[in-house]
Amino acid sequence: MEFLDIPLFDNDFFKMMFRFVLNFTFLTVIIRFIYYPDSKRKDYVFTYYLISLIVFFLCFTLKKYEMDIGMALGLFAIFGIIRYRTNPVDIKEMTYLFVVIGVSIINALANKKMSYAEILAANIIIVFVLVLIEKYWSLKQVVAKSIVYENIDNIKPENYHLLKEDLENRTGLTINDVTVGNIDFLKDIATVTIFYYKQK
Repeated sequence: MEFLDIPLFDNDFFKMMFRFVLNFTFLTVIIRFIYYPDSKRKDYVFTYYLISLIVFFLCFTLKKYEMDIGMALGLFAIFGIIRYRTNPVDIKEMTYLFVVIGVSIINALANKKMSYAEILAANIIIVFVLVLIEKYWSLKQVVAKSIVYENIDNIKPENYHLLKEDLENRTGLTINDVTVGNIDFLKDIATVTIFYYKQK
């Protein structure tokens, strides 16, 4: 049955809904349970969900039409022009954006040449690698900060432990290392650089 030359229903509807549920499930695992607990960025959660869903339905819809190479390249050129007018995005957020887009494309464009076992395996492997790197292999980032220090006696090598303890008490940070830079004996001040792990 058709309306204005468009079928009211076909069997691809069930395929689309099953793929949508599958895609949304893995997106939720990636975005809500892997990305968000560490970043706490609600704005990116919104962005990732909406972009991934649009990409999914766009790919699934376009897959039903036979496009020549010129039209396909033109379509990607149009999307290449579109970009957000916003502040630079951190590399981690950009990586997650690429992940959610990639997952949506995999789930939308898979055809008869790819079994559901392969689709599930691809999604599970992506999630597994994200969890492994994010939760267990994540390397701590060392931050360096320069401080003007007035207790000039503590900069002596033999008083290193006093210098480190004093700076930890003042800053409230767990300091890994301290280096002494410029020293001004006229003003009894010195520039010291502290190194500590970035707090999440």
